[in-house]
Amino acid sequence: MIRVMLIDDEEAALDLLEILLGQIGNVEIVGRYLNPIQALEDFKKITVDAVFLDIQMPGMKGTQAARHIRSMFPEMPIVFTTAYAEFAVEAFEIESTDYLLKPFTTGRLQSTLTRINKHLQEPANRPEANIGSIPLVQCLGGFQIILPGEPKEIVWKTKKERELCAFLIHHEGKRVNAPVIIEALWPGYDLVKAKTYLYTCLSYLRRSLAEHEVPIHISKGNQGFTAELNEMTVDASAFENLLIQILSEESLSERNYDQMNRMYTGDYMEACDFGWASARQSEIRSQYVHALRRWHMYFRSQGKLSLAADSLQRVMALMPDSEVDGRALIRVQLELGNRSEAHRVCLQLEQAVRVQLGTELEDETMLLVQQMLKDRSAAFNET
Repeated sequence: MIRVMLIDDEEAALDLLEILLGQIGNVEIVGRYLNPIQALEDFKKITVDAVFLDIQMPGMKGTQAARHIRSMFPEMPIVFTTAYAEFAVEAFEIESTDYLLKPFTTGRLQSTLTRINKHLQEPANRPEANIGSIPLVQCLGGFQIILPGEPKEIVWKTKKERELCAFLIHHEGKRVNAPVIIEALWPGYDLVKAKTYLYTCLSYLRRSLAEHEVPIHISKGNQGFTAELNEMTVDASAFENLLIQILSEESLSERNYDQMNRMYTGDYMEACDFGWASARQSEIRSQYVHALRRWHMYFRSQGKLSLAADSLQRVMALMPDSEVDGRALIRVQLELGNRSEAHRVCLQLEQAVRVQLGTELEDETMLLVQQMLKDRSAAFNET
């Protein structure tokens, strides 16, 4: 019987988790807490085998509570249950046993309990090896599989082994035929040699995943290969799902604005030189820009001009030659009374248009700039 403590600031979430654990069986709930601080006070009074806790809670974040628990009981299995993927790296630093993204299934929870049970049955003198933790696949800002614990990354034997892993993950569990893989990774190569390279990289990849206990299974069938992720979190997929939510919902939640910007750590497969990733890279960037523009309009409608400016600054960082967004940002800065900032945006926009497009500013932009300089001169003369 596994004795577990549940911590979540939502009663409904506690009820659901208790029901799911009851359906699986062999679990005793020894404590339910809406307040993580109270849970920490009671921790030493009761016998606990594992802890399930939310992350976003008032008073104390779940990651803070986990660090307190880890300091008292270094080997305690800790499972985060959260709706947010962006805290996964911090969870790995804490050496969490698992990271469950809400809503999760009974099957997923069963896998977690199996992992906890395995942990509890191991000898007390086992070496520190982050046993049972699930790595994180990062595709935004580059490509890497972050291992739990420090965190640290997999050291690949060859660049093509890394690219093959990224390519299979890119296809999100779909089978990819060998000729498609060869054309993407070894274009123009002799077919016989390319096949040899492919199978060599597959061998390296399977070995690397096994050595680092990464639960990605590379399966073969019908002349193709599949990377079965076994519910591992891929940051790009989580980010795309959030963008879809933001762009489709009628009323925006400002909490999603912060979450969206925390999750975006760079372009999809950035600086990897993977030609096959360019289409999705452009699509994700375009969706992010679209979402930022929607936030700009929302913040303007709410009179929150500083946040409206922030959203446009993020757009301009991605599209420095966008005159439509540049003009909007200049207007917001002028409304905020930030004339020097508006002037700086103007200079940066002019430089980007001339260098990247090899042309001059549009008439509408020039009129706005001239009016801004005229007003600035008038204000200077008044003083």
